[in-house]
Amino acid sequence: MGYSLFQNVLVLVNGSEAAIEAVRYSVILAKTCRCNVKALYVVDTATLKQLTLNKFFVEEESLDYENSLKNDGAKYLQYAEEIGKAKGIKIETELKSGSVWGETVSVADQMNADLILLGGFEKDRGEIHAAATMAYHEIMKNAHCSILMVRNKHIEKLYKQV
Repeated sequence: MGYSLFQNVLVLVNGSEAAIEAVRYSVILAKTCRCNVKALYVVDTATLKQLTLNKFFVEEESLDYENSLKNDGAKYLQYAEEIGKAKGIKIETELKSGSVWGETVSVADQMNADLILLGGFEKDRGEIHAAATMAYHEIMKNAHCSILMVRNKHIEKLYKQV
């Protein structure tokens, strides 16, 4: 009996097209390596708190924005489930609140992840890019498993073939 390199894979979902490509990649891995996949969306309440403290948001605006992000996260996770279901793969989902890197590392540890998949950066995303860069850097520093940044131009084609 052979050993699969990956048994538990965590894919971070943030609503970007790059994250959706990472979800497709996770489906390809699940089909080829027979691993479990979990999609995680983190409402970045750590940044929201900082913005409120720095007076960019008043508390009520921050709560409204947080609720909006939770609704968006639920939609993105449902879409991730659908991407998996289309290929016969069950993708477990989880919506968390906190710092993106902290929650990602925590969930990866809880599920004994062998791999964390991160979507590659998209051009011209401005401040979102800066926040993702910081979160990704902290995930890479603190994760206890391997990390793969998905940047393959042919993922959609490969996804259609599996």
